[in-house]
Amino acid sequence: MKKEDEEIIEKESKDQQPEENEEQEMVSKQDYDELEDRYKRILAEFENFKKRSSKERESLYNSILSDIVEVILPVVDNLENAAKVETKDANYKQGVELVLKQLKDVLKSKGIEEIKTIGETFDPELHEAVSSIQDENLGEKEIAQEYRKGYKIGTRVIRHSMVVVAN
Repeated sequence: MKKEDEEIIEKESKDQQPEENEEQEMVSKQDYDELEDRYKRILAEFENFKKRSSKERESLYNSILSDIVEVILPVVDNLENAAKVETKDANYKQGVELVLKQLKDVLKSKGIEEIKTIGETFDPELHEAVSSIQDENLGEKEIAQEYRKGYKIGTRVIRHSMVVVAN
């Protein structure tokens, strides 16, 4: 009788095992789906974080660069004025022009651009009007003269151009 009892118990346990295996498979499938969903969400959040950090880094870099360039721009102005002055020593003038060109090349290599002025339409985001004149040859809000050059990096203005606006 013992053998019979053992066989019955063994048979019952075998009958229950497939049901338990199916339940475990269903639970593990649900767990898998939940884990996969969490993985995809975390991956998407991480990608967004990388993009946001990259933009913040670029913005910070441009901000620091523009702060440094803003301090250097008066030196550029003085070199431009020195290059315009007539002098008897041609080598001296050539040296000033070379230094000015080198400094402008460095600024250009870092993405710093001069703001276009003369002949352009006045834009308050790029230009600062210091005076206005009446000139029939020029159009409405057209820039006639430039007192000081303006510079920008990308779309950010480092220094506004000081200009004279016509009409």
